[in-house]
Amino acid sequence: MYYDLVKAKYVKDFQISVEFADGSKGIADLKSIINKGGVFSELQNSEKFKEFFIHQELNVLTWANEIDIAPETLYALASQEKVSA
Repeated sequence: MYYDLVKAKYVKDFQISVEFADGSKGIADLKSIINKGGVFSELQNSEKFKEFFIHQELNVLTWANEIDIAPETLYALASQEKVSA
């Protein structure tokens, strides 16, 4: 199953309220992902983190420099369920 992201709104810290095409909603806490470093290192700056958007064609949470997080990951974090990709 593919989880199309339709809404995303900054909540606080590294938390984002997300809504998916199937109507599912929740809060995705991305702190553990951001703290892994690597490509996500620049998002440790809270102002940079807040500059996300939903990619128009792919329906994924995206930042500058082509940084994104798979919608399956967001769904799992927001619903606290394991999701098969």
